[in-house]
Amino acid sequence: MNYLKISIGIFILLATSRFVPHPPNFTSLLALSFYVPVLLGRRFIPSLIISFAITDILIGYHSLTHWTWGSVFLIGLISNYFNKNYTLRILGSISGVFLFFTVSNFGVWTLGGYGYDFNGLTLCYTLAIPFLGYNLISTLIFSILIEIIYYIYQLKFKKINKIFLKN
Repeated sequence: MNYLKISIGIFILLATSRFVPHPPNFTSLLALSFYVPVLLGRRFIPSLIISFAITDILIGYHSLTHWTWGSVFLIGLISNYFNKNYTLRILGSISGVFLFFTVSNFGVWTLGGYGYDFNGLTLCYTLAIPFLGYNLISTLIFSILIEIIYYIYQLKFKKINKIFLKN
């Protein structure tokens, strides 16, 4: 039952981030894709993918959807390697941005609009750099926000534990 409640919470956060008007690629999606598995465990990666799938159905399914889901899955898998401290987690979330950039734009290139050669691949990645900037800034902002909330939660949880341990 807790898994379902948390999964619904993940969906609400993710859906809100996608449906609230925002600049292109300025969402909490990549930060959530990184932090959900780090803080809640890898068993919540399917909840992330299902949340993406539901919102993609509502937004409009497109030919790059599976590349997006794949990058979310990969970000979730690598996230636990960055779980030692907040600095490493921030760096991990930023590495998730570059992973997303690499995977999703490779997907764009496979559509053939830029040509199936090295010049087309280079052009595809070059034209996507402005979107990378939005992803980096938004992921950094949302990662810091998540870290602050997590820190406050830990302080409160430690305080409660001290009260119970004294009694």
